[in-house]
Amino acid sequence: MTIQNETDWRPEPVTNKQIRFATVLCFLAWAFAVYDFILFGTLLPEIGEDLGLDTAEQATLVTWMSIGAVALGLLAGPVVDKFGRKAGLAFTTAGAGIASALTALAAFVPAPVLVGIRSLSGLGLSEQGVNGAYLSELYGASDDPRIKKRQGFIYSLVQGGWPIGAILAAGLTAVMLPRIGWAGCFIFAAIPSLIVSALARRLRESPQFETVHKLRQMQKRGAHEEAEQLSAALGIEEHGTHSSFADIFRGRDLRSTVSLGLGHVLNYFPVQVFSVLGTTVLVNVHNVSFTNSLAILLMSNLIAYLGYLTHGFLGDRFGRRNVIAFGWITGGIVFTAMIFGPSDFWTVVLLYSIGTFFLIGPYSCVLFFVGESYETRVRGRGAAFVAAVGPVGAILSSALAATVLSNDGTWATAAFYFGAIPCVLSGLAVLFARRHPHVIDPVHHTAADRDAEWVDAD
Repeated sequence: MTIQNETDWRPEPVTNKQIRFATVLCFLAWAFAVYDFILFGTLLPEIGEDLGLDTAEQATLVTWMSIGAVALGLLAGPVVDKFGRKAGLAFTTAGAGIASALTALAAFVPAPVLVGIRSLSGLGLSEQGVNGAYLSELYGASDDPRIKKRQGFIYSLVQGGWPIGAILAAGLTAVMLPRIGWAGCFIFAAIPSLIVSALARRLRESPQFETVHKLRQMQKRGAHEEAEQLSAALGIEEHGTHSSFADIFRGRDLRSTVSLGLGHVLNYFPVQVFSVLGTTVLVNVHNVSFTNSLAILLMSNLIAYLGYLTHGFLGDRFGRRNVIAFGWITGGIVFTAMIFGPSDFWTVVLLYSIGTFFLIGPYSCVLFFVGESYETRVRGRGAAFVAAVGPVGAILSSALAATVLSNDGTWATAAFYFGAIPCVLSGLAVLFARRHPHVIDPVHHTAADRDAEWVDAD
């Protein structure tokens, strides 16, 4: 049936079945993107040996790959805002799959080409930003009060794909590497990501993006007055101009970009020091054996998953901004105690596990909170930017730690200055974000509701 008055148009309600399918697929997309990311780090020594690269050359290669991953990760934003949330999910997940498949050719391509191939993994890492933008809209548009009440906790299950992907990468590599070699491991890793990318076509587009798309169509054919009326009625802004990354540095979005972007960059310092380089820190600071350090890291992944669920649950009740800030500030304090505390094994285990709980756990809130913090028309760009700039902190922390160590410094000093302190600062940075931003529900929302919410958020 044709709608005579376009100002009466409304997107179709979101069903619980659509939400369940989207939640499961987003979890799989993130888990397999992490699988690719962790797999490369796990197999780097094997690849380096086959390519004749020493450890210094491998480190240089990874640095350039990290820079390329940040640059390509930003591409997800324009795709999500122009073509839709489910298109963005398909695009980023396919990027992870293609990165895995092409990495199998590492032995046959020059180093610069390999850097380009692995830069595609940045699309996979930006997938978490797409999840945050998409699911915050989908859950916010649900008619089910149970989903609205527990949306942060539900999203924590999705973000929990990180430890699941890491465990899959470690476990499956141990089984398959002796049988099919490292190149075969990458080909195997590509398959699930490409399957998930294909299944993304069956996702329900978010009502918020459907509304923006409708407004753009109306403006394109000259129905500007009707578009303005519909925009006001649904509480979603669409200015009829092409959006760009510059838009997230203007108006009320500037505050979100600065606080959340800076917080994410700072928090990648401790992620690099205490998670990626965790075994190195434990061995050098407290003389923990390498075998025991691996056991501690395995335990910390399990603790991290509990941290995801806990912070997701608390974020729904006490506000995501406050929970993120409290977690990261507490994590920095606990890691400081771990660095300078006694070297007793169980004391180290306890403090490292608690620190990891508060460092990693808040990420169940971070990307969801980012999705809530931007206007619909630039939500994809905002989420992609915050997700993509985080690894800049990892690059800086590694470089600064290497500088300290090369000048007769210790790992305890490096971990404190470039791990624990930035962890606390990242929590403080997040406190400058708006307290209660909301994702507009275009099915039931009114302009008055929108204005009231943004006033409360300041």
